[in-house]
Amino acid sequence: MKQSVLAVAVWWFSVAAAVAAPQGFSVLETPQEVANVRFVTKDGSRLKLEDFRGRGVLLNVWATWCVPCRKEMPTLDALQAELGGPKFEVLALSIDRAGTGIVKRFYDDIGISNLKIYVDTTMLSATALQAFGLPTTLLIGRDGREVGRLVGPAEWNDPEMIAFLRQYVK
Repeated sequence: MKQSVLAVAVWWFSVAAAVAAPQGFSVLETPQEVANVRFVTKDGSRLKLEDFRGRGVLLNVWATWCVPCRKEMPTLDALQAELGGPKFEVLALSIDRAGTGIVKRFYDDIGISNLKIYVDTTMLSATALQAFGLPTTLLIGRDGREVGRLVGPAEWNDPEMIAFLRQYVK
């Protein structure tokens, strides 16, 4: 198991570009295919990542039990308020096995109002997206290919981060 994790880490750093990006965000030299993960919405509708093709997506894999995830969620909400619209969406994908109810309670408790509820109770999306730590965030271009990622928490509403992401929203 350790060898496969090491192999993926070596692969990831070999394809990551030496591009200056805020907060350790790694930008790929060549955008990569992304697994077409599936999830449900608050009302139980089933979606897949491909349904967002044509829009830029900041896909954040997180869970309510993940302390760093909980801390960064308000900054993702603020980012959605700032950049969200027909060309871009912050897709906060919870991998909570308890489902949409626990995510809704969490959103209500801390005042999340701009992010939609997306949940994968199977947790298979984390594996398919090679999210080996939480939170893991992928920037996906309108063509559905991964542009880059950041493993760990970030201040998503930081002006430097917003300026960086804005270039992919255009």
